[in-house]
Amino acid sequence: MTTVEVADYLRIKERTVYDMVARQAIPFSRVTGKLLFPRSLVDAWLVAQTELPFAGIAPAPHIYAGSNDPLLEWALRQSASGLAVLARGSVHGLTDLAEGRAVMAGCHLLDPESGLWNLAAVQSHLPGDRHVMIHWARRTQGLLTATDNPLGIVGLRDAAARGLRMAVRTAGTGSAQLLDVLLSRDDLSIAQFNTLDRPAETHADLAALIEMGEADCGLGLQSARGQLGFLPLVADESFDLVMTRRDYFAPAMQRLLIFARTDAFARRAIHLGGYDLTDLGHVRWNGETTASRHARFGTNDTLESTVLQE
Repeated sequence: MTTVEVADYLRIKERTVYDMVARQAIPFSRVTGKLLFPRSLVDAWLVAQTELPFAGIAPAPHIYAGSNDPLLEWALRQSASGLAVLARGSVHGLTDLAEGRAVMAGCHLLDPESGLWNLAAVQSHLPGDRHVMIHWARRTQGLLTATDNPLGIVGLRDAAARGLRMAVRTAGTGSAQLLDVLLSRDDLSIAQFNTLDRPAETHADLAALIEMGEADCGLGLQSARGQLGFLPLVADESFDLVMTRRDYFAPAMQRLLIFARTDAFARRAIHLGGYDLTDLGHVRWNGETTASRHARFGTNDTLESTVLQE
């Protein structure tokens, strides 16, 4: 919408719109010097301003739940987001968000049938029209090995055939599900591996098992490799953040996104490695928009290809 159209939509004066833009009190973008107001974001902003006089409704705790990501968890601390981290896996995170135990969830769940990341899982766990999914990063996952790969591991089939010790992530994590998908593609199963009895809670835990010599390899993030060897297997994993539209406009998310545009953040991502931040902040799915049910990330079908503003 143009300035005139959004003023009419909100039933306020055009001058008031300009004042709100100056205070960054309304979502907007500038295109060749012209102010534009995405209708879906203006509607979400209106929802965020709604006062709920229901004494019995308690707000969700300030917790990020879901998948473990080294760059995100560092940024949550450095941005002063105020969110505590409860990284128990993608599925647990979506469940915590749906049941009001968290305000934000991170996930990287691949749907083998459609080939899409996260969309099917989010729609399954969060029916209705209250939530929005924002892209964080494309990540690289692969086999972590001991430094310099002394065993000469060349892939999953090789590790299975040689009976190497495999560190695995806990059930319900995106990495555990991704491993199942990769094994299925090679006509393998987890039962063919010499897996450790104790699953790793985080990527850092999995890397530590290999560093300490308790495992020979494991599927993990490139950003968690440290000095370990690494064989890339998936270079385009989509890691996304999910929250209500109201919580998108809350200070925690806004501070995080603003910090994600700083040089310090960019340097950290390069240092860790394995991140593509090209589309950070893009809307991947908006529960309010029926058309988004058919969204395919990376194509023109994505929800208006919208980038949320600071």
